[in-house]
Amino acid sequence: MAAVAVRGAAGYGPAIRPPSKAPPAMLDPLYVDRAIDRLLAEDIGFADLTSTLLLDEALAGSFDLVGRESLVVAGIDVALAVFRRCDPQTAATRLARDGERREAGAVLARLFGPARRILTAERLALNLLQRMSGIATETARYVAAVAGTGAAIVDTRKTTPGLRAFEKHAVTCGGGRNHRLGLADGVLVKDNHIAVCGGIAAAVARAKAGVPLLTKIEVECDRLDQVEEAIAAGADQILLDNMDLPTLRAAVALVGGAVPLEASGGVRLDTVRAIAETGVDFISVGRITQSAPAVDIGLDAA
Repeated sequence: MAAVAVRGAAGYGPAIRPPSKAPPAMLDPLYVDRAIDRLLAEDIGFADLTSTLLLDEALAGSFDLVGRESLVVAGIDVALAVFRRCDPQTAATRLARDGERREAGAVLARLFGPARRILTAERLALNLLQRMSGIATETARYVAAVAGTGAAIVDTRKTTPGLRAFEKHAVTCGGGRNHRLGLADGVLVKDNHIAVCGGIAAAVARAKAGVPLLTKIEVECDRLDQVEEAIAAGADQILLDNMDLPTLRAAVALVGGAVPLEASGGVRLDTVRAIAETGVDFISVGRITQSAPAVDIGLDAA
């Protein structure tokens, strides 16, 4: 593929063009700018003593971002934005795009600019790129495991505090879909809500009385009689919580396609295919964000 040379002002702006077939992203440029500033302030503190003491300000250097294992890329533009935020004169050639698979040894991007500032940015850029690519890589494994079943892999709110937007973008890079981005994005009536409200019918009725017109109401059920009650109450979607395979199949037959069904709870890579084959529409997997290992990516002097 052709490299994309970038040089521009600091921040996640138009200097790096998004790929034409980029996965959908919830990464607003203003959000990314603010997040990078916050994260750099945490890492740098008063000054990067090592780079400041050892490296002359005028010293330039060339560096490669190298994937040291097979991975699905996520966060490459975010990583390059970190380098450019530390010094707008840093030039980068991006050799991989979010959502693409790369094998071990692949150069993901090349950097040239003030060595002091590139090395100041190194750890934060790698932390984000490794974490996001790890989530994308793990998500891709789950997506591949359910291929051909019609079920979609979706994420949860089990994300690292402060990094949710980055991590949910990474899920889309791996071929998954986003569930709620936050509590304001939908009504999910869970067991504790049901208990406090006095039942599913009462909870859904209260939600319907005040919910925004374009917002869905999903109800969590762990028994078939609750599924029946949720349908009767007018739920838009049903979450089947920790049901075994026979119960999932029974729920799918009971609903008969009236509303989408989401399976959730204890989903693992070795169980997700069987869950998908029950006929559910979505499978939410906390592990793809909560437990995905970071992949090995390094910054090497070229």
